[in-house]
Amino acid sequence: MSVVKRIPVTEPVWKELSEMRSAGQTYAELLEDLMETKKKERLVSDMKRIEEEGKFVSLSEIDD
Repeated sequence: MSVVKRIPVTEPVWKELSEMRSAGQTYAELLEDLMETKKKERLVSDMKRIEEEGKFVSLSEIDD
């Protein structure tokens, strides 16, 4: 059985969330989509940072 939690938000946030929802989409589904998008953005950001700051060695330079 799933537990329902309430998240207090301000009126402007509520209105913006309402405008972001698709027809028939629940707020839980909207939040899941937003979280997934945020996770992907973080992954891309982390990968770019690692690529820019990281020190890489060619595989041919690695001893077995």
